[in-house]
Amino acid sequence: MKSMILRELGGKLDLLNIPDPIPEKNKVLIKVLSCGLNFADTLLIQGKYQLKPNLPFAPGLEVCGIIERINCTSSELSLGDRVIAIVEGGGLSEKVTASYSSCFKVPDGMTNNEAAGFLIAYGTGYLSLKDRAKLKSGENLLVLGASGGIGLTAVELGKALGATVIAVASDTEKLEKAKELGATYLFENSDENLVHKIKSIGGADVIYDPVGGTLFEKVFRASNQCARIIPIGFASGTVPQIPLNIVMVKNIDVIGVHWSAYQKFNLDGFRKNCIELINLRRSYNLGPLISDVFPLKKSNEALEIIRQRKAKGKVVVEMPI
Repeated sequence: MKSMILRELGGKLDLLNIPDPIPEKNKVLIKVLSCGLNFADTLLIQGKYQLKPNLPFAPGLEVCGIIERINCTSSELSLGDRVIAIVEGGGLSEKVTASYSSCFKVPDGMTNNEAAGFLIAYGTGYLSLKDRAKLKSGENLLVLGASGGIGLTAVELGKALGATVIAVASDTEKLEKAKELGATYLFENSDENLVHKIKSIGGADVIYDPVGGTLFEKVFRASNQCARIIPIGFASGTVPQIPLNIVMVKNIDVIGVHWSAYQKFNLDGFRKNCIELINLRRSYNLGPLISDVFPLKKSNEALEIIRQRKAKGKVVVEMPI
């Protein structure tokens, strides 16, 4: 099979022919149709992610594909099923193995590319907002990085959960999609009066932050009493410093969320959320905005768009048919 292989940390991926993987017990073999890319993939390549596979390896953490082989007793999956799967790398390959518990049948009407870009972004947002922050209808949700795939899904989910969504991104053009998806207020990162403007519309009850850096350190001061802060990543490259005196005085909760870790220690909760999300998709027409699609051989270009934060939605790699 063809696979985009990383042989040196920080290097480029090479398109190589390698043997098909063999599914271990309780795993399935999937013929990959599409692979959704995430910022985590760029960190994997640099050796800066929590998951550190042995070299050489192929990145890619979520796929849509067809089950070709089953090595488990699951009654939910069958050969030939089209599934969404979360994998521990290897998605940028024509075939990959996945735990059967991380596979879900693709609902009718969902394309391969939409399915490949659905679970990580929406799963992270749903766990963060519903379970961890316990976002309530009528509260103000502040979403940073509201132009990329992760931020836009939080905008959609916040709206679906009844919140007033405040979207912050790098420019007005990028914010237009957030407005389409339900954001009520739109602000640019560079706005010198950003904190004042957020406070003037009621402040932030929940802050959803995939960016980190100085932007978070600035808007943090617009948080309300008993606000909940959800750091889910640091796309800026800088882990922000949180002033604990403000945390104390405002009774703020800082709540960590790492979706793949949650999957490991609470598998039942993980599967429950995924099934709820797939059902919510039908009710609220949820679905990732696919902004860029690349063939497998151009995976390096796809990853570079994410690394440079130029993506206006989800970046997906399609496999050759």
